[in-house]
Amino acid sequence: MRTRGGVLVANIIAGLALGYTVANIGYGDYAELNRMFTFQDLRMLLAFAGAVVIIVMVFAVLRVRRAPGRIHAGVIPGAVLFGTGWAISGGCPAIPIVQVASGYLPALVTIAGVIVGMWLCHWANARYFHLDRGSCGL
Repeated sequence: MRTRGGVLVANIIAGLALGYTVANIGYGDYAELNRMFTFQDLRMLLAFAGAVVIIVMVFAVLRVRRAPGRIHAGVIPGAVLFGTGWAISGGCPAIPIVQVASGYLPALVTIAGVIVGMWLCHWANARYFHLDRGSCGL
């Protein structure tokens, strides 16, 4: 039986390892991300694609199956907003944390933007759109 403390320690170690790896690949560097998004340097794009291939293989070995579900109306605009925000700010929601930990304090603005964006999404959905949030639980 797992203890809460053991799970917490494992999560901390995994988080530190992921942060170290992400920072060393260059995902925490805005200039590197810009070169990836403008296709000037394919190194990070290939690293990302390699990670996708690895997880697909792991899922195949573990026989992880997921029944296709319906795509609700918020997925496409959400994906567009997410990608646009990532390209403008230089980070998806986790990368600014790596940037701050690396000493890049302007990433605090990105973190604030993520928080405000989540709040605005929740507010707009409750007031205007009434979209099914699925399992996200926002």
